[in-house]
Amino acid sequence: MRYLWNKVRSYVSSHKGLVIIVVAALLLELISAVQYYYSHKMVETELDKRAESELRMKAIIILGTLREMEGSLKEHLWDVQRNISHADSMYEATKRIIMVNPKVMGSFLAFEPYYYPQEGRLFEPYAYKDDGSIHITNLADKEGVDYPNNPIYIKMLKDDEPFWSDPYDHEDDGVDKLLSTYSYPLHDKNGHIVAMSGIDISLEWLGDTLNNRHIYPSSFILLLTESGKLISRPPSNHVKGQDADKVVSLINDSTVRRSDSRSGHSKVIRFKNDNGEHATVFYANLKGKLHWQIAVVCYDKEVYENLYWMRLNMLVLMLVAFGILGYILSRFMLSERKLSLANEEKLRIGNELRIATGIQNSMLMQDEGVVERPDITVGAILKPAREVGGDLYNYFIRDEKLFFCIGDVSGKGIPSALIMAMAQALFRAVSAHESNPAHIMKTINETACRNNKTNMFATLFIGVLDLPTGRLRYCNAGHDAPMLIDGSDMSPLPVKANLPVGLFDDFQYETQDAVINKGATLFLFTDGLTEARNTDHKQFGMQRVMEALDQLKGSEPQEIISSMTERVRKFAGEEEQSDDLTMLALRYTPVTGDYTLHGELTMKNDVSQLKDLHAFLKSVGETLGLDASTIRNIRLAVEEAVVNVMDYAYPTGTEGDVTLKAMSNGKYLKLSITDSGMPFDPTEAAKADTTLSAEDRPIGGLGILLVRELMDSINYERIGGKNILTMKKKLS
Repeated sequence: MRYLWNKVRSYVSSHKGLVIIVVAALLLELISAVQYYYSHKMVETELDKRAESELRMKAIIILGTLREMEGSLKEHLWDVQRNISHADSMYEATKRIIMVNPKVMGSFLAFEPYYYPQEGRLFEPYAYKDDGSIHITNLADKEGVDYPNNPIYIKMLKDDEPFWSDPYDHEDDGVDKLLSTYSYPLHDKNGHIVAMSGIDISLEWLGDTLNNRHIYPSSFILLLTESGKLISRPPSNHVKGQDADKVVSLINDSTVRRSDSRSGHSKVIRFKNDNGEHATVFYANLKGKLHWQIAVVCYDKEVYENLYWMRLNMLVLMLVAFGILGYILSRFMLSERKLSLANEEKLRIGNELRIATGIQNSMLMQDEGVVERPDITVGAILKPAREVGGDLYNYFIRDEKLFFCIGDVSGKGIPSALIMAMAQALFRAVSAHESNPAHIMKTINETACRNNKTNMFATLFIGVLDLPTGRLRYCNAGHDAPMLIDGSDMSPLPVKANLPVGLFDDFQYETQDAVINKGATLFLFTDGLTEARNTDHKQFGMQRVMEALDQLKGSEPQEIISSMTERVRKFAGEEEQSDDLTMLALRYTPVTGDYTLHGELTMKNDVSQLKDLHAFLKSVGETLGLDASTIRNIRLAVEEAVVNVMDYAYPTGTEGDVTLKAMSNGKYLKLSITDSGMPFDPTEAAKADTTLSAEDRPIGGLGILLVRELMDSINYERIGGKNILTMKKKLS
């Protein structure tokens, strides 16, 4: 055994380069396999998310369309109730319901027996489309019609609530069409049911609507009843072979193996079609009273195509890498004895510093060019005293607000750079959902104090500028006060010093307010500017900063930054930079436009008044010449926002007003929602669960996510004790 071991050691010693290459090859292959495994898992996770997102969005489309049908019926019931004393007018009422919506195939009113004595025992006016025309008839005149004994009519009397029927086949001109009926109870003034109103709609639109866009080219979507009957399938030229029928049979087969998705919101079935292609089915029930099932099918070839190509490319690159590695090893072995430990250490440190410098620069440079708006101009610079520094600045726009910060970490070098990176990352993360500067500062401070064994701290200034109004909210943590240049006036921004972050985790920071006028510039800096020294050890000082800014009034922000940097360079001369130098200049130039008021609506905090909101928005949309789709999207967004105000701005049992103003300037429609309730910023509210059905979700519960998608911009401000939410929609 010892002899064999000695032979192995001798071979390794004499073929060291070959052994290293073999070991490296095995390690690279192992790394590649592990990477492929986790990449495959990541793609699976992404597939789950994308598939469930597709199911949620299609569910919203289905429920939204059906809700539109329901609204079409409800909006015309007032006409029925107004003229209910005239039996003949009921025919015209059913006809008008069909005329306003192309998807409605028929409309009926089934009255209680002997409600109209002159019409006999039963009276059921019915309007329907045939050959492009609308016809009206009394279904009760047909032989064998006895709707009071119909299960649907009995269910309506018992439950006293609207419902959709299961889809059913209907023959029209020799062509079978899939229909569904929505029934709604009609009450008299005393609240008694006097008739069952309803509409018949065609479901032929579902196939094209649900499959007009896909997460993958060959993906398709199916809609089934709760019992598994196929309601809608994609166009025949889109689905491969009999895959649609196969998917339906798999969902209906209780013996088929299925699992829950990662989120648990849908079921997953893996299968292989007749062509040997593997695919995955994600399906879920539409919650609520509409117990339909929706499914999306994705093929593995498309889901994992990039991963397969990546694996192949990696294998090719590995072969190339082995050749390069062999060459490097041969050269290294020739020169390794010439390298000293000191040079290796120096090289290692130098590489780490260069990497750190690149990382720090990338964290800052990623913000340049982000603000491309006419109402704000930004100039900035950060010059570290060493390879890496502890200064930071950041800015971005969210919800018509400019979030910005500037800070200085105690000390220099890599430790300060690490604290800087943490503070900047926290600012970005917290500001993504928080608009109060004091709250942002508090979170950063608590995190900085946690396990702060080195006792490092940072001065920090955080500002949030509301771009439509010019209102600036800010919070200072021991940082130098910014300079505000407003025309010929120039003065420090009034700030409370407060403590730097990282000292005491229970310190309470305060938010301050100021108004930034049009054309004003805010100049922020770190002490690397005022404490810059020359060869005589004199500091640049605040006086020189003021003199420079006085001469630079009216200049663009980047001109101010460049000029101030040059002045500091000339002042310092040959003296080495001793501290990080960071400056940030912001000029506020709001774009004003003349808006015309198109109407104002004041409602009580009662969702029953939403019918007035619908009529108001419809009138505004028609005045501006908007198409029906745009009006519907605006109505969904405004309804969501108004219901949020009604639910959260006023405590339960408290009455209050919600005022909506509609204005336009030819380019944008601006909708302003004002209330005097408790402070409530809906842009910071949690996103609604869009997987819930319309019946389980409160009215307007599509969430702030839906509002952002339907409107071009959204902005909230608390002014004069009132909540003001402004939404804009670009006019085509």
